[in-house]
Amino acid sequence: MELNSVKEIDVVIVGAGPCGLALGCDLARRGVRALVVEQSPALFPGSRGKGIQPRTREVLDDLGVGDAVREHGGPAPVGMVWQDGERQQEHDMFRRASPTEAEPYGEPWMMPQWRTQEILLARLRELGGDVAFSTALTGLDQDADGVTARLSTGSVRASYLVAADGGRSTVRRALGIAMTGESVDPAPMLVADVRVAEDALDRLNWHVMSGEQGFLTLCPLPGTADFQLVAQFKEGEPDTSQEGVRALVAARTHLTAQDITEVLWSSDFRPRAALADRFRDGRVFLAGDAAHVHSPAGGQGLNTSVQDAYNLGWKLGQVLRHGAPVALLDSYEEERRPIAADMLGLSTRIHRGEQERGAATQQLGLGYREGPLSVGRAGALHSGDRAPDGPAYGPADGPADGPADGGRRLFDIFRGPQFTLLAVGTDTGLPAFDSGVVRVHRTDAYEAYGKGLFLVRPDGYIGWAGEDTSGLAQYLAPLGVAAVTRC
Repeated sequence: MELNSVKEIDVVIVGAGPCGLALGCDLARRGVRALVVEQSPALFPGSRGKGIQPRTREVLDDLGVGDAVREHGGPAPVGMVWQDGERQQEHDMFRRASPTEAEPYGEPWMMPQWRTQEILLARLRELGGDVAFSTALTGLDQDADGVTARLSTGSVRASYLVAADGGRSTVRRALGIAMTGESVDPAPMLVADVRVAEDALDRLNWHVMSGEQGFLTLCPLPGTADFQLVAQFKEGEPDTSQEGVRALVAARTHLTAQDITEVLWSSDFRPRAALADRFRDGRVFLAGDAAHVHSPAGGQGLNTSVQDAYNLGWKLGQVLRHGAPVALLDSYEEERRPIAADMLGLSTRIHRGEQERGAATQQLGLGYREGPLSVGRAGALHSGDRAPDGPAYGPADGPADGPADGGRRLFDIFRGPQFTLLAVGTDTGLPAFDSGVVRVHRTDAYEAYGKGLFLVRPDGYIGWAGEDTSGLAQYLAPLGVAAVTRC
């Protein structure tokens, strides 16, 4: 894709990682003209962020890639502890819960980051978008009406710009936004994707080797023939060359250098936790690693990043396509920055061995109860809570869907870029909407909800809740939604 002149678009997204691609998909399905630019010539090639938490699986399902994620990923292997070349015992590092009606995904899902990005890019192209590769941001200017992004291939004029360009964000630095944080661990680490000889190591476990020089793990990556290698260096610096990676494995495990048949990608890093002092500067937003940098422990970085995009996407859509006041965009930082701060603390505690991986890492309990868009409560839920899944009993939400629900789930009803007004166990009158922005559905009483009316936001959280429609119209107006009649 060539850019050689000033073009009018809605949003420039800088960075084609999971965050930028997820945001691109969300905006594309809302009819928002977005351009994703990536300075590299291709997608990131490594496995780095390989853990997909249950809440993020729900997000990806809503974005239309749930089947691909199921096909190409798999559950996290149980850990196998080794000592002096001998298996010692299994140790499961994760909380594994059985799926329930309300929570259909019970455990973390493993899939290398490069695969996640491939799936999201394919979805973006399916929705009519794309990525401009080999296109670097060289500068930006903003005014009251928009942002001019100066790119290595030309200039683009947009209403908004989103920085999804990673921990060393060019955009964040250009804006002068500081990152406040700390070193999580002074010991440097190496991460690599490697191939292992078939008879040298099984793919049934996540292999963990400890030693005086630091730990080393080899985790089989589902859907591939690869392992992700992670090694800590209590002394010295990582050698990321192919020879260095092979020598490292030979020195710290029972494998030989020749057992590593291929080194596909490698990198070094120092675990740190840092949070941007603010997530917005005028018409520019920070998302993903540009806004928060995590230790890899607990698998929170990629997941928090994708959920940043999920929160910001619908708000940009309402402002740009449905006339919502610009003030709605203030809620992005107000809602996401506290979540990112909490997840940074969680990742750091897990890395330091101060907390086990548990329910908190799954991110199903996160919400916005104290956020500016949360009003009311009904039944078992408070506004700001995640909207549970469950059977969609009762009449369908429109003639095109037929006379009955046909075995659908509530997540099937919520899927898409719209709000959903859900009437649970009540026959109170409901408003109608003429814009297609709100889907209306009735369902029988259900324990996860109780009884009442629940307005489910496009990102799957309860925005408003009540026993009847009193106050609903007033809530919706600042979101660019108007009710027209009662039925």
